[in-house]
Amino acid sequence: MIRLAELDSRGVAHGFFTRDGGVSLGIYASLNCGWGSGDDPDAVAENRARAASLLGVARDAIATNNQVHGAGVMTVEKAWPPGARPKADGMVTKTRGVALGILTADCVPVLFADRDAGVIGAAHAGWRGALGGVLDATVRAMAALGADPKRIHAGIGPAIAQPSYEVGPEFPAPFLAQDPSHARYFVSQPNGKYRFDLPAYVRARLAALGLGGVSATGGDTAAEPARFFSYRRSRLLGEPDYGRLLSAIALL
Repeated sequence: MIRLAELDSRGVAHGFFTRDGGVSLGIYASLNCGWGSGDDPDAVAENRARAASLLGVARDAIATNNQVHGAGVMTVEKAWPPGARPKADGMVTKTRGVALGILTADCVPVLFADRDAGVIGAAHAGWRGALGGVLDATVRAMAALGADPKRIHAGIGPAIAQPSYEVGPEFPAPFLAQDPSHARYFVSQPNGKYRFDLPAYVRARLAALGLGGVSATGGDTAAEPARFFSYRRSRLLGEPDYGRLLSAIALL
């Protein structure tokens, strides 16, 4: 797993897991942590248990939602079984021993921590959720639990990078309607399409929240098949499904 020094602290564990270190086979090899995939559920359970062990929490203590590319955020007190996953793209908690988990395969995972307040958060930021305010909503929910935005550090995990993210000619419109300066996240292509820098957009949204700090792992999920799962790469290859990467944070 990949860690950010800025999120490391006593009592807080986190990790942006790669696809390595699990038991899944084939297109899911090897650390696929997504219940929503077509992988063997026993393999997914073992992969999640391995991730939980590395985080230092119980094997069934990783909470992951049914992510819907929205801006909904929920307060978590315990993990839930696979068949009872609530719909939300952000989570916050001050409960120790539960890990907040985000599943991605090109979208941006963001982990948050206010170490002094003992409040953590996690958000799934695809382009719709990022544009719709899931990052802002997660920080507000952390503040409701006692966090101070000026103390929150946000860590951005691996995601699809601009060279790999071609979008249609209509795609920039809602971003430009939000702010014309958002044109800087798009590079035009000879075919009339654009390349979109989603991680940079996410980082700018976080910076605008007045947080104590923002850092990023880097990495391009679509261009690094040995390290990461990627929805877009799987579609381009004609594969029937794809694995899900886990990013998680916990109070110990």
